[in-house]
Amino acid sequence: MFGAFWYTSHYPMKKLIRGIVDFRHKVRPDYRETFAKLALGQKPDVLFIACSDSRVVPNLFASSDPGDLFVLRNVGNMIPPCGPDGVSVSDESEAAAIEFSLMGLNVNDIIVCGHSECGAMLAIHERRAIPNHPHFNSWLKHGLSAYARLKGLAPEACPQGMAPHNVLSQINVHEQIRHLMSYRVVRERVEAGKLRIHGWWFDIANADVYSWNEEAQAFRLIDDDEAARIMAKLDSRNS
Repeated sequence: MFGAFWYTSHYPMKKLIRGIVDFRHKVRPDYRETFAKLALGQKPDVLFIACSDSRVVPNLFASSDPGDLFVLRNVGNMIPPCGPDGVSVSDESEAAAIEFSLMGLNVNDIIVCGHSECGAMLAIHERRAIPNHPHFNSWLKHGLSAYARLKGLAPEACPQGMAPHNVLSQINVHEQIRHLMSYRVVRERVEAGKLRIHGWWFDIANADVYSWNEEAQAFRLIDDDEAARIMAKLDSRNS
């Protein structure tokens, strides 16, 4: 009785179940050796901090393989800062992921990736609380400093034609990087040249990924030329 109700009432779940079966028959054989190695331990290259939004799929748009990314996802890709005592001012989950990725897995790069049409950024920009969402509304406080920066921008400083909540999303990437730097383990490794932090932004409508270009002081589309510039810069730091 329960099983029949579960299947008829949760039709979208059937897509996931069929996907698992397809994975077993079509994909898993090609990855069998990869997963056999991963079963012995993981050594990801990057801590990837992204939004929980179902439209943001880092492994897809970065064409990465299992084991490449240690992924931290939450609403609005936000990182609660540390207080003066070095302890996160909010939930410990984000702090645990940061500590483990750096001290346990020794990743050398952190990517903070925002995206267009983010529900969290819309809510912050419209300054509205969502009824019956107490935890969601409370969580948004970690994006209020980004909102303050947006309100302080001159109109000509905003990317032309970009909706304000998307501008806020890009500013939020910088604010969350600033929050990351409040963690001593992050700050010490950055200052020692052992850790790099990158700001990315995903445009859902066009499936384009942008990277913060420090020289241009703007997000730039990661096309062939920009990718070459970024990789050359990475090579110069490693040499």
